[in-house]
Amino acid sequence: MEIAKGTLSSVITKLGVLLTEEYKPLRGVKGEIRFLQSELESMKGALEKVSNTPPDQLDIQDKIWVRDLRELSYDIEDYIDTFMVRVKGDKSAKRPSFKNLVHKSLIKNVRIRHRLATDIRGIKSRIAEVQERRLRYDVNNGVAKPTIATVDPRLFAQYTEAKELVGIGHSSDELIKVLMDGNRFPLQQGKIVSIVGFGGLGKTTLAKHVYEKIRGLFDCCAFVSVSQTPDLHKLFMAILYQLDWNKYDDSFFNETFLDEQGLINELREFLGHKRYFVVLDDLWDISVWKMIRCALPDNDVGYKIITTTRILDVAHQVGGAYKLKPLSHNDCRKLLYIRIFGNENKDNIDGIEKCPDEDLAEVSERILQKCGGVPLAIVTMASLLASKARNKIDWYDVYNSIGTGLQNSDLEDMRKILSLSYYAMPSHLRICLLYLSMFPEDYKIEKDCLIWMWIAEGFIQCENQGKSLFAIGESYFNELINRSMIQPIYDECTGLIYSCQVHDMMHDLICSLSSEENFVSILNTGYDTSASKIFRRLSLQYGKDDNAMPQHTTSMQRVRSAIVFPSAFCVMPVLTKFNLLRVLNLQDCDISRGYSLEYLENLFYLRYLGLCGTHISQLPEEIGNLEFLQTLDVRGNNMFSLPSTIVQLTNLMCLYIDEFTRVPNGIGSLTNLEVLSTLDITVSMDIIEELGQLMELRVLHILLFIGWSGKLVECLCKLQNIESL
Repeated sequence: MEIAKGTLSSVITKLGVLLTEEYKPLRGVKGEIRFLQSELESMKGALEKVSNTPPDQLDIQDKIWVRDLRELSYDIEDYIDTFMVRVKGDKSAKRPSFKNLVHKSLIKNVRIRHRLATDIRGIKSRIAEVQERRLRYDVNNGVAKPTIATVDPRLFAQYTEAKELVGIGHSSDELIKVLMDGNRFPLQQGKIVSIVGFGGLGKTTLAKHVYEKIRGLFDCCAFVSVSQTPDLHKLFMAILYQLDWNKYDDSFFNETFLDEQGLINELREFLGHKRYFVVLDDLWDISVWKMIRCALPDNDVGYKIITTTRILDVAHQVGGAYKLKPLSHNDCRKLLYIRIFGNENKDNIDGIEKCPDEDLAEVSERILQKCGGVPLAIVTMASLLASKARNKIDWYDVYNSIGTGLQNSDLEDMRKILSLSYYAMPSHLRICLLYLSMFPEDYKIEKDCLIWMWIAEGFIQCENQGKSLFAIGESYFNELINRSMIQPIYDECTGLIYSCQVHDMMHDLICSLSSEENFVSILNTGYDTSASKIFRRLSLQYGKDDNAMPQHTTSMQRVRSAIVFPSAFCVMPVLTKFNLLRVLNLQDCDISRGYSLEYLENLFYLRYLGLCGTHISQLPEEIGNLEFLQTLDVRGNNMFSLPSTIVQLTNLMCLYIDEFTRVPNGIGSLTNLEVLSTLDITVSMDIIEELGQLMELRVLHILLFIGWSGKLVECLCKLQNIESL
């Protein structure tokens, strides 16, 4: 439902823009526009009454109404965007003279008003139809109790301690003892252990803890995630890089192309006489394990391998299954109380954790019983309870809404707990979280790129003057971490969060919700998850040449976002199939093998273009026609210069290039630019002078000669918004 709410908010805002002086040709239809605006505001108000209610608690007619309203909102926004592009295109077109300008404008204005009036009549008819159908069947609004969106800020500070350390000591000691064969042969033997348990039990946390604890005993180590549909080529490269990042850096792989067989041989040769330790997290398929095992040789100096999996049969075939047990009840108490009460939780009697608030002790015990010792469930419940008042009534409301609980490892009930936390969030956070279903399971999602995609989609709205859209998006990202909805990944050098992952169980939930809302359609292993054939957002995650997309039965024309992963690039539709694309991300796809960017300039609505690591050597000159483009990422390519037309992209806010990529003169016209990385200013003094015109820059990465630093400082002093240099 937040999809409909979010789209309605965007549409109402855009209708307001159409009433401004910028759109004078619309004077004759402004009354109609005001009608639409008022009608949609009323719809949004009605939608508020049902938006906090989980779908399984809604009347079927309410669901139908919300579905109709969602699709109507999408279509209205498409109409408005098409109109805005047409008007701006007319304004930016070159005209020979003022007389011709006036004459042509009068004709254009009549045509524009006529077409828009026709569209508005159609929209009004559809609005009336949706409303009348709702009244005809006497649909009652679902009523949801309001939720408090504020999360205790102490939770984030306690994240590492609570999530990684509570209750893990005994399990880690036990696992190390198994690995070392009871210390009889601590290192000289090979040993494989597979941690098995259902999602949320803490398999990855345990493996990571053991890895950090004993990695110093080995010559080399690696910790990698496998996932359901692994890219083995990238996986082997990641293992090599972690084993010896000095030897296997980017330059090694750029200079030495190795296919999967070559990477396996490289790994076997490197590990042949080294004492190594490798953790393979989230293994699903025994055939994948057999391929990886070929690259991890037996040797005469010893090795240790840990795998984690949800599937008991896979664990047995890998060897040495270690069944992870739920937390003890006392550790459950400790984890819950630390997450909610922080430093207030100091009391225990004979080692037994005591609730800091005696009035809440009974309800806490009942909640913990339903969590069944699952760390993820406890952390999720703690995040939810921390946003409630500290009284029994509110806490019992949470307890009663969980359902039958997790006493029998019921994963459906785990989803209920996760859903409860999901619906406790404000709608702007929900829609941002649902967007993460565009990425495969266990994918490391780069924080900054994700925020720019949110902005391109229109999920981030300006809340107050002086605060940038990116800053607002960053606050959304941090709030999702604070609520334990996503897991942060820290940069080892800076200690800052640079990316995130979604826990498997949360990923399952948001993919399911996205499909129900027709928010994201995921193509994976040859089929799509969406029941609808009107695709709004498309995630191509895995495909085969002989299992191409059924393009004759599906509609690409209304797709707003398309993210394509290398294993599915073979089924990527041609660009001419897309009419309304706002986000296109082809990162790491090799488009040098016959895929054409020739029609890129026809994607008039494009806001985000991700071409990082796509093996391209140049961009088409026509890229300057993408007037609304906000983010352009062409890192990791052999691109020695940007086309001169790049300076026409006056709405560009983020430009990622390689340090050897030259930019044309005139970049000073990109006055909305907030991020510029990485710019080589050694080529021309003119570039330095133009930097001083980019007053919105927050992040600037440059390559320079020391001798030019005086002129550079003079220009940088003009940039008052710089946060990172």
